[in-house]
Amino acid sequence: MLKTQVYEGVTQIMMGREVEGTVYYWTSAYLVEGLLVDSGCSYTAEELVGFLRRRRVDRLVNTHHHEDHVGGNALIKRELGVGGLAHAKAIPLIKSRLPLHSYQELVWGYPEPSQARPVPEIIETKSCCFQVLDTPGHSPDHLALFEPERGWCFCGDLFVSEDQKTLRADEDIFGIAASLRRLLELPGERLVLFTAIGRIFPEGRSAVRAYLDHLARLQARVQELKEKGFSPEAIRDEIFQRESRLAELTGGHFSILNLVRQLMDDTRQV
Repeated sequence: MLKTQVYEGVTQIMMGREVEGTVYYWTSAYLVEGLLVDSGCSYTAEELVGFLRRRRVDRLVNTHHHEDHVGGNALIKRELGVGGLAHAKAIPLIKSRLPLHSYQELVWGYPEPSQARPVPEIIETKSCCFQVLDTPGHSPDHLALFEPERGWCFCGDLFVSEDQKTLRADEDIFGIAASLRRLLELPGERLVLFTAIGRIFPEGRSAVRAYLDHLARLQARVQELKEKGFSPEAIRDEIFQRESRLAELTGGHFSILNLVRQLMDDTRQV
């Protein structure tokens, strides 16, 4: 399924696999002045290309290699002649068939391997000039695009919400925090976050600060309980009462426990 909206001249393309009338998970691509940011999953690739045929697409940038961000790359290249641009670390991953957890295969499917080229430091469109930012944490190859005149930031999966509680097993919460602090250092007062999950945060600086404050308080509490001898599971239950349902749905790949275990590291600070 595909649905769209326009925000400040940016077309948001929300995509998700529909099964018996239900979309399990929405992911967003963004189109602005011929620049497409991400391409969704393999299940929605044909629908995305059908939508893009009626519009100008000059370039495709992937924020990272995950299957819900590169699933339309190969078809877009074949049908529209537009190849992907990505972080150097993402290029060998995008052209490979990587193993997926069962929930990933169900919700997003395996992306067809495709070729990508290194993204330049600056991407110019008709009236925009995007800076390419290295923002590891969610994955080592993660990047974001920032347009300083408008304060737009296409941040992929770097930011989700002000109080996110779960963490992927392969994410680095300290890397995420460092990359978010980099966003706060960007010039200008305005920071509009266009996230991959579909939420747009007009007051992005406030949202990022709120999340970093949330993480700092949470780490302090985790460290306090650790010093009292609590196990990771006991710390999770003391703070959150129970595990997130995502842990069950993803076989533990997403969980509160993943976050707690990382925050127990007293050699690093968020």
